[in-house]
Amino acid sequence: MEEGELDSDDDVAGKGKSSWAQRITAHVAHLQALLNRREEVSELSPGDKKIAEKVKTHLTVARNAAGGRKTPLSMLTGARVDRAYSNVHKAEVKLLKLVPADEGELKWAGTVVLAQARQHLGPSDPRLVALEDRLKSNGQEMGPDLKELAIATLLAAHEAEEAERAQARSFRNVLLAAAIATSIVAALFIIWNLKDRSTISTLLCFSPSTGQVCPTGKEASRIDTLLVEGIGAGAAAMAGSLALRKIQGTNMPYSIPAMLILLRLPIGALSALFGIMLINGQVVPGLSNLDSAAQIAAWAIIFGIAQETVTRMIDAQGNKVLGNMRGPERDFEGGENT
Repeated sequence: MEEGELDSDDDVAGKGKSSWAQRITAHVAHLQALLNRREEVSELSPGDKKIAEKVKTHLTVARNAAGGRKTPLSMLTGARVDRAYSNVHKAEVKLLKLVPADEGELKWAGTVVLAQARQHLGPSDPRLVALEDRLKSNGQEMGPDLKELAIATLLAAHEAEEAERAQARSFRNVLLAAAIATSIVAALFIIWNLKDRSTISTLLCFSPSTGQVCPTGKEASRIDTLLVEGIGAGAAAMAGSLALRKIQGTNMPYSIPAMLILLRLPIGALSALFGIMLINGQVVPGLSNLDSAAQIAAWAIIFGIAQETVTRMIDAQGNKVLGNMRGPERDFEGGENT
C-alpha cells in the first residue's frame, strides 16, 4: 500500500503528521482488525452488535482526530489528542466486552489488562488489587466471572492515563505562557532602550574613576539592553545544554523538555539585565562599580547562568510530570508498583 493510501477500513500508513499521530493511527488499525475478526468468527447477539457499532464510531473518531489538521488552538487545548486517545480507550473496553466467555482469548486478557492497570493505577487501587489476587489464585487465567472486574479495571486505568496526559498538557501550557510573558518583557526593555537610551543608560552604565563605561563602550547606546540580554540568553542556552543530561525525554505529544529549555532563554536575558542593574544600584555586596565593558559582559554571563537556580526547580516539576507518564516501573506516592 502506498504512503497515504486508505484501505477498506479507511486506515492508512503514513498519514499522521506527528509521531503520536502515527502511533495512534497504527493502534486504531490494529483495533479495527480485532473488531473485523470478531465479527467474522463470532455470531454477535443484537446487544453485541450495538456495542460493535459503537466501537466503529470510536475508531472513526480517533482516526479522524489523529489525521486532522493541527491548529494553534488545538495544540493548546489538546482537543485532537484527547479525542483520539479517549475514543481508542473506549474502543478497547468495548472490544473486551465482545470477547466470548468460551473463547481462549479471554483466558489471557486478564494479564493484558493487569499490565495496563499497573502503569496508571496505584498499587493500593482496590480494582487492581482484586484483579491481581483473583488472577494469581487462578494461575493468571481469567474466567468469565472476572470479565466485568477486568473491564472496570481497564476503564479506571484509561481514565487515570487521560488525567496524567491532561496534567502534562496543562504544565506544557504553563511553560509556554511563562516563556511568552518573559520574552515580551525582555523585548519591551529592548524597545525602550531603542527609543530612549538616556533612561536605560543610567541603569546599565557605570562611572568609575576612568570615565563612563557602558555595555557597548564608553557612551550609552541604543543597543545596550540588546547586548546585555543577548549575552544573558546565550549563557542560559549554554547552561541549559548542560542541564539536558538530567531532563527526561517523553513519547507523549507534548514537548515538555523542549519547553523547559526554551524558557531558559528569556529568563537568562532578564537575569543578566536585572543583575547589571542590581550591581549599578550597589545592591550586590562588594560590588559598586564595573571598570570596563568586558566586566559588564562577564557579569551578564554570570547572571545568565545563575538563572539555573530558578529553572532547576521548574525542571524538577517537569521531571515529576514526565515521571507520572512512565511505565509500570515508576514509583507511586506511598510505594512502588512492582
